Amino acid sequence: MNILGISCYYHDSSACLVKDGVVVAAADEERFSRKKHDSGFPSRALEWCLRQGGLTSKDLNGVAFYEKPLTKLERALITAKNYGDKAHEMAAWNLRHVMEESGCLDRAVKEATGYDRGILYLEHHLSHAASAFYPSPFQEAAILTVDGVGEWATTALYSGSGTSISKLREIRYPHSLGLLYSAMTAYLGFEVNEGEYKLMGLASYGQPKYQDLFNHLLTLHDDGSFRLDQDFFCYTSSRDRMFSDALPNLFGMEPQHPGAPSTQKHMDVAASLQAVVERAMVNLARAAKEATGASNLCLAGGVAHNVVANTAIRDSGLFEQIFIQPAAGDSGGSLGAALYGYYHLSGAPRLIAPPETCFGPAYDDTEIQAALDSMNQDYECFDDPDSLCRRVAELIAHDFIIGWFQGRMEFGPRALGNRSILANPRNAAMKETVNARVKFREEFRPFAPAVLEERATEYFALNGDSPFMQFAPQVHPDKRTVIPATTHVDNTARVQTVSAERYPLFHRLIVEIGKISGVPVVLNTSFNVKGEPIVCSPADAIRCFRNSDIDYLAIGSFLVMR
Repeated sequence: MNILGISCYYHDSSACLVKDGVVVAAADEERFSRKKHDSGFPSRALEWCLRQGGLTSKDLNGVAFYEKPLTKLERALITAKNYGDKAHEMAAWNLRHVMEESGCLDRAVKEATGYDRGILYLEHHLSHAASAFYPSPFQEAAILTVDGVGEWATTALYSGSGTSISKLREIRYPHSLGLLYSAMTAYLGFEVNEGEYKLMGLASYGQPKYQDLFNHLLTLHDDGSFRLDQDFFCYTSSRDRMFSDALPNLFGMEPQHPGAPSTQKHMDVAASLQAVVERAMVNLARAAKEATGASNLCLAGGVAHNVVANTAIRDSGLFEQIFIQPAAGDSGGSLGAALYGYYHLSGAPRLIAPPETCFGPAYDDTEIQAALDSMNQDYECFDDPDSLCRRVAELIAHDFIIGWFQGRMEFGPRALGNRSILANPRNAAMKETVNARVKFREEFRPFAPAVLEERATEYFALNGDSPFMQFAPQVHPDKRTVIPATTHVDNTARVQTVSAERYPLFHRLIVEIGKISGVPVVLNTSFNVKGEPIVCSPADAIRCFRNSDIDYLAIGSFLVMR
C-alpha cells in the first residue's frame, strides 16, 4: 500500500511517501525551491517522492493531509466572536487562507500528481503524535505533542500501543507554550518561526532572575495543564504583533529592534523564559507519566526542538527512554500523516525498526562529477572512502573548514553528517570563525559536537544516546578546554552521537579524526548560510561552497578545493 503525506500552507511544507509501512522518501519543499521555510504547496517534494518510489498517481492508495483546515477556520471564527472586533482581522485572514489555499488542496494534489480521489484529513496534533510514535522503537509509549497551535489544541497527550494512538487530553488555544516562546522571541528582537533557536542560545548567557515576572504570564497546574494571561498577548487578534503593551510594561523594557545587539537584561529575560518553559515541560511529562504509567515517552511539535527542555525531561528520570523524531515540527506532519494513513487504511501490524532520518535525495558520483564539470570546478577524486576520510580528517585537524556532502539528505532541520559543515572543535576560535565567515550568523550561536557513540560518555554527562541532536548535556569539566568550539557558555553541548550502523561514512571520518588528534569529536553544523535552506543537490553544495569561506568541499568521492 502506498500513501502520500502532505504538510503545507503554514511553514516548512513537506511531503512523505510510505510504501507498505516503510518511509521511502520524505523532504521539505524548501530544499527544492531554495526558499527557506517555504509554506507553499510542496509540488517539487511530492514529485521527487513519487520518482524516488518509482510510482505514479495510479499506484497511490491514499493521500493524507496533516491537519483539518475547516476546524482551524472554526477556531478563528469562534475566537473572533469571543474577542470582538479586534479578532476580526485574524478571522478574515483564516477565511481567505481556507478559500485560496488549504480549501483547494484536492485540486492542488491533482495538478501536482494526477491523484483525484479522496484525501484523509487528520488533526494537526494527531499527525505530530504519529510522526513521533510510529518511527519510534517502542511498542507502547506516552506521546506528548507541544507547539504553537493546530486546529484548537496547543498541547496534547496520547497513549500509543501497537498501531493505536488514543488521545487522553489536550490544552486548547489561546493557552500555548509555543506561542509564549514565539511572543517572547518577537519581544526580544528575533523573527517568529525563525528566531526561537536563537533565543534558546541567547538564554545561556543570562541568569533566570525574572522568573517571578513570568508567573504573571504563565500559571502551571498540578495536572500538567497551564494558562496564559491574555492581557499580555494579542496573537488572537493580530497577525503582525504577538504581544500587547502590557508585556514591555511588565519587564520595564521596550521591545528590542530586530538586529540590535542584545543587552544583559535581554539575556536574563531569555534565561527566565527558558527556565519557566523547562518547568512547564517537565510538569507536562510528569502528568503524562501519571496518566499512562508508560516507561517510554515520544515527543513532537515545535517545542520538542527545545533541546534544553528535552534534557530536563530526560534528566528528571520520569521515563526510561525518550524518542524525538528529528522533524518534530510542522515539516514532520507529512511523515505522521503518511504513517497514520497507512496503518489506518491497511490495518497492517506495526513495523518497528531502528529510527532513521535520511529520507531525502542522494546523488551518485556520475551526477556529482557532471555538476562539478558543468560549473568548471577543480577537484581530486579518491578511489576509496577510507582515503577520503583520512584526507578530510587531516584537513580538519589543521583547522580547515569542510563542506561534507554524502548520501541521502536528512529530513528535518538538523544536519546529521550527510549535509554538514565540519570543523575542528579543539580550536576555540572556530566558533567565531564559522559563525562569522561561513554561516554569517550571530556570534552567540553555539555549534554541535558529533562524537563517536562508543566514546560519548567520556566527554558528555549523557543519559542515553543522542543520534539526532535532541539533547544538550553538560560537557565533563576536564573536556571543556579540549573541545572549546563546541562547548556552550553554560558548559552544555547539543551533542550528536554517531554510530557505525546509522552513519557508517561519518563514523569512519570521526574515527580518523580521533586517530590524528586523540579526540573523536568534530564540530558539525548544517550545510547552509544564513537565510538559505540546507543544501540538497550537488549544485547547491558547490554554490554554497563558493559563496562562503568553506575551505574544502568533500562531495561523494571528490574533494573540491579553492
